Amino acid sequence: MRSSIVNVAIAASFAAGAAAQPHHHIHHHHKKNDRSPVEKRDVETTYVPATVTQYVLGDEPVSPEEAKAGLEKGLFIVVGETTPTFTPPPPPAVTSTSSKADAVFIQKVTTSSSVPPTTSSSAAPVPTSSSTDYSTGATGIDADFPSGKIKCSTFPSDYGAVALPWLGLGGWSGLQFTPDYKLGDLAISFIETGVAGMAQKSGFYSYACPEGYVKTQWPAAQGATLQSVGGLLCNADGYLELSRPSYKKLCEPGVSGITIQNDMKKNVAICRTDYPGSESMVIPVDAQPGSTRALANVQSAQYYKWDGKDTTLQYYVNQPGVSVEDGCVWDCDQDHDECGNWAPTIIGVGEAADGNTYISIFPNKPTSVAKPRMNIEILGDVSIPCYFKNGEYAIGENGCTTTIPKGGKAVVKFSDA
Repeated sequence: MRSSIVNVAIAASFAAGAAAQPHHHIHHHHKKNDRSPVEKRDVETTYVPATVTQYVLGDEPVSPEEAKAGLEKGLFIVVGETTPTFTPPPPPAVTSTSSKADAVFIQKVTTSSSVPPTTSSSAAPVPTSSSTDYSTGATGIDADFPSGKIKCSTFPSDYGAVALPWLGLGGWSGLQFTPDYKLGDLAISFIETGVAGMAQKSGFYSYACPEGYVKTQWPAAQGATLQSVGGLLCNADGYLELSRPSYKKLCEPGVSGITIQNDMKKNVAICRTDYPGSESMVIPVDAQPGSTRALANVQSAQYYKWDGKDTTLQYYVNQPGVSVEDGCVWDCDQDHDECGNWAPTIIGVGEAADGNTYISIFPNKPTSVAKPRMNIEILGDVSIPCYFKNGEYAIGENGCTTTIPKGGKAVVKFSDA
């Protein structure tokens, strides 16, 4: 019988206000540090650090090594990663690069009763296939998925999904076997995380989408102990069904406007968490030298809800030169302490209900003590400077957040340190 582990990681919140305006104070399950540094620039910037991470088995602490071992054996399951509610400030003008606008963003919250493994702004071109669509004859990302017609052993690349063969899961980004689940259930009480080599069973089969796109499929029922569950349903007869039947396509475009620009001579593997789903950092963006790639963003209020809360996207940024096959996994074979779950940096993005997009760069603390061996800077229609340069973040040691308005654009630029 599997045990439940809890991992709680609350990353920093930031408040930045123009000198003549009141500050925004955000408190979400963390204690304020009275020694928070205050830095004077064109604005008065207040930083409230709060990072609490622990693994718990019952009431007893569990070391990260024990948690990792359980994950590798498929003993533990994953739960929600979410951005709590916040009140965003007014955005800057689309053409503005002024630092005199407010920015408030809760960067990352993971809270659970199980274990988390923890040259255009438009989407990248989408590969298509010549296979027949059962319903319309069309193929590719714009084709409706024929629910109940394709066997679970067939990865649905003909419908826009992108296979991840290096994970050993038949192309899927994550497998969550749920033998007790029945359509109409309000919650899923038993979830077994699939690992390479396991026989296929009924449950939820998650998948990656092309750059700039996000998946559309997850069930209304989620884990009874707040696990996130995502993907197509592999039914008891061995066929794939839509888990959100009102969404006929497997992938949809994210909010455009954010790109990655790599000015270095080495690639950078940027790995989004498979969420909702296994939450492993396996969804790849391969920023090759000299390339510009689309970075998916979502309207948080319209996308997946975890425990009733809006959610954002989280990207783990590996060191330069790490391939997506090596870096977009939970546990890396090479350079273990600086890639995968131990990658040095995380980028968080999400569009709030008022149209502002919040983008943050922050260290993967306390999981990793590594620092990026490159510079990272957010440029464009940003409200305040946000970067990692020469070994330091723009505001403090726990990272920074900036804002772009509705219709604005931002480039996350990688350059040699």
